[in-house]
Amino acid sequence: MRVAIIGANGQLGSDLVEVFGKDSSFEVIPLTHADLDVTVPETLKILKELKPDVIINTAAYVRVDDAELYPEKAFQVNAIGALNVARVASEIDAVNVYISTDYVFDGSKGEPYTEEDVPNPINVYGLSKCAGEIFTKNYYKKHYIVRVASLYGKAGASGKGGNFVEFMIQKAKRGEEIRVVDDQFMSPTYTKDVARTLKKFLELRPEFGVYHMVNEGFCSWYEFTKAIFEILGWDVEVKPIKSSELKRLAKRPRFSALKNKRLEELGLKMRPWKEALEEYLKEHNSQSVRYKKKSKHA
Repeated sequence: MRVAIIGANGQLGSDLVEVFGKDSSFEVIPLTHADLDVTVPETLKILKELKPDVIINTAAYVRVDDAELYPEKAFQVNAIGALNVARVASEIDAVNVYISTDYVFDGSKGEPYTEEDVPNPINVYGLSKCAGEIFTKNYYKKHYIVRVASLYGKAGASGKGGNFVEFMIQKAKRGEEIRVVDDQFMSPTYTKDVARTLKKFLELRPEFGVYHMVNEGFCSWYEFTKAIFEILGWDVEVKPIKSSELKRLAKRPRFSALKNKRLEELGLKMRPWKEALEEYLKEHNSQSVRYKKKSKHA
């Protein structure tokens, strides 16, 4: 199976390239921004030449607050970009995989969202991704919309300058005060787990449509941060605050946790978020381990 991965050097894309690349039944075609730009249709001609069986589109504008100031940028990448990819996928008869987000929901349900729940985004970023879902669904029938959430991975998110886990670790190393919201709940997800599961998923080739793909369970950002330092064995104080104290431009859903209902029906299960976090810290934080040996205090 020939799989083209758009955004191959990104946080999720790099793990997709690594995981798919280790399986000889897949031929990986890594495509970075230097190879194509989803917002420029002419550059997508490369896909017509390569003729992949599957296109995984991880390209995204992920700066949630900046999207409020520059909505056209978010829509250009997340929505129009998705439309452009859907059109090319249709032309070459390739399965189109669009990576979406928990932020398509408003967070008012109070329990994890399933694939049957109706999106109702409350910020520009979420709305642009929702529009991307609609373009993906309505322009070509051979599609998978895969919703992920609160991603962290080795490569970090280029649009955000890293990932949340590393950001907290660096703050602790500098001895800075760590204040984290305790009234926003989500499903923190390790990108390598998404890559592993998506590979198994594509091998099954289930019914086209929407699927959630997150580590099991949910927590607040405060609980997630506490878990980071507990796993590392560091004595770091994490102060809980309310989201209203941050005065961010974009509204955040209060409870955007996802449930992998359709994935479980296929017999695919993702491990609990804390197990995934433990593996991430073990694999990618040798520096943190050395720091731990020096001192238990941040």
